[in-house]
Amino acid sequence: MPRRPDIDIPDLSGQRALVTGASDGIGLVIATRLARAGAEVLLPVRNRRKGEAALATVLRQAPGAEVALHDLDLSSLASVRDLAARLQDEGRPIRLLVNNAGVMTPPSRQTTTDGFELQLGTNHLGHVALVAGLLPLLRAGGATVTSQISVAANSGAVNWADLNWERSYDGMRAYSSSKIAFGLFGLELQRRSAALGWGITSDLAHPGVAPTALLAARPELARERDTVGRRVITAMSRRGILVGTVESAALPALYAATSPAERGGRFYGPSGPGHLGGAPAEQRLYSRLRSEDEARRVWERSEQLIGTSIGG
Repeated sequence: MPRRPDIDIPDLSGQRALVTGASDGIGLVIATRLARAGAEVLLPVRNRRKGEAALATVLRQAPGAEVALHDLDLSSLASVRDLAARLQDEGRPIRLLVNNAGVMTPPSRQTTTDGFELQLGTNHLGHVALVAGLLPLLRAGGATVTSQISVAANSGAVNWADLNWERSYDGMRAYSSSKIAFGLFGLELQRRSAALGWGITSDLAHPGVAPTALLAARPELARERDTVGRRVITAMSRRGILVGTVESAALPALYAATSPAERGGRFYGPSGPGHLGGAPAEQRLYSRLRSEDEARRVWERSEQLIGTSIGG
């Protein structure tokens, strides 16, 4: 049996970490590994039942760890603001923020509480609002912010002509658009932090391809059964063919978030064929992520959409 890829994670004792999308899949692996390394881990979840099961899983694998559930629905800007306000009231610096949560390709167009196309609103704007709300705590902690994008950010474009996909919805193109926008935002966060002395390090990761819940049956997304793609990925993963496992898919973000060598503005993903699976390694930025003008445009438009000036 081939050796499974893994990384060493440094001691994180005394460091506060927040991981979105940690109620299952890659996010749960990330949260568990951070807890095992000694971090105090915050699990903001939309579904309390799943969150409690995730909390129990983390504590089974990291006995004695400090882990806390919080309520968060990234598809609601009010929910994001509420979480940020609660953590601001606690006043404790955040050292690690892993923006991992996401939704993928609802069969039909859906919208967030605030009227945004669901993938734009959840994958991108919800996380932008979270960074904005937590910025003082991130600055106080000298935080590393790791934003999880996708191999889908290597195709398509930000749909500037119709950001909300109101005229011609295409689930995969909308997903790519949201992930490109989020990647550009993460890189602009690094540039602004460096220019303004925020002390935040911002980087990007992608998990490759693995059998996660993104393409599984999701009745709330009007997806009644696992997609064909998910079934194929699961079969390939079990056989060790090209794609990764949920555990290996968590490694790029874990490396980006915890490596002492990380300096910001870098991009990590699996190093295997096609960057679909394998051990994590630094990768060349996708072409869609290289324009600083596009990154500034994403930042400014995102501020307008969430109604908040980030760092202002």
